[in-house]
Amino acid sequence: MRQMSNVGSYPPVFRQLNGGGVHPPQQMMAQLKKNNYSMEDTSTTTQEDSVPIPMVDLECLSLHKLGDACKSWGIFRLVNHGIPSTLLTKLQYHAKMLFGLSFESKQALITNPMSYFWGTPALTPSGTALNPAASTSTMNWLEGFNVPLTQLPHFHSEHPMLHCFRLLLEEYGRHLSRIATTLFESMAKNLDLDPKQSESKLDESTALIRVYRYPPRRSLAGEAWGMIPHTDSSVLSIVNQDHVGGLEIFKDNKWHLVNPIPNTLIVHIGDMMQVYTTHFIQISFIYYMAISDDEYMSVKHRVRVKKQEERLSICYFVFPAEESVIHSSKYKPFTYKDFQEQVQKDTRTLGYKVGLQRFKA
Repeated sequence: MRQMSNVGSYPPVFRQLNGGGVHPPQQMMAQLKKNNYSMEDTSTTTQEDSVPIPMVDLECLSLHKLGDACKSWGIFRLVNHGIPSTLLTKLQYHAKMLFGLSFESKQALITNPMSYFWGTPALTPSGTALNPAASTSTMNWLEGFNVPLTQLPHFHSEHPMLHCFRLLLEEYGRHLSRIATTLFESMAKNLDLDPKQSESKLDESTALIRVYRYPPRRSLAGEAWGMIPHTDSSVLSIVNQDHVGGLEIFKDNKWHLVNPIPNTLIVHIGDMMQVYTTHFIQISFIYYMAISDDEYMSVKHRVRVKKQEERLSICYFVFPAEESVIHSSKYKPFTYKDFQEQVQKDTRTLGYKVGLQRFKA
């Protein structure tokens, strides 16, 4: 098989920092320490230290287990999800093949509506990086493809690898839409919402897939995160990670490793699930959302890079409608569009996301 992780496939800055004992910029190191992103807190973490996050069976869905996982953890492992293992394997394989192309080829081939990015997971709605990755003081050690699912049928390429990848993503997206809707409706039942008012309130037109590659950190002196600590802005995030691992979650004032297990998915509660229960009332063509008062908590997580192996993950995110107005005793009224714009502003000016704290009452 061809070499997947040839040096020329990585962004130039990664090649430079990973090649000859070059230290990360002092500004980057100072910012990492200032924001408590030091690796020292889990420097001894091993595969055996993995935390046993709750497991939810989609085939025999227990509302009680689902509710406990959302309240106590904000994350759970999903089994019996109905996605063929062959599809998951093919997606991972084709993603590795695409990432193994030269950096310049990926920039040329991945065009609208898909986009290629590196150094940061913070993107504008159009899929471009919010910061020039080479100059940001909190550069993330990753590269990725951004795929808006509703626009994917408009993506055409004569490259056979890209054509096949698009078809696989479309099939995968249909499965993830089914899973997200099923989980969301079950969460609504747990929150005692009127079923008629909680039907189909995920805005599937917002759904997107991010495919991430985290290069190995073979020679890099100092610290580097695959992804710095954050919460997701989504309603739900569903992650398919490969065998390498590196995902860590923050619980009980400690960081815990979440090991990969074949043919399972990792589901994250996002910021928007934390603040609303999908109880919509239409007034003057604006959709208002009632609030769960943080009954379900958005999970803080990060990704550690490996020294010898690159890591691959395929992540699905779904959001509320942009004009949905959120009301709560704990937060000032805001729309998802307001939230999205504030996150982008903070990322540009501070280098990281502040999130829901910006909207506290």
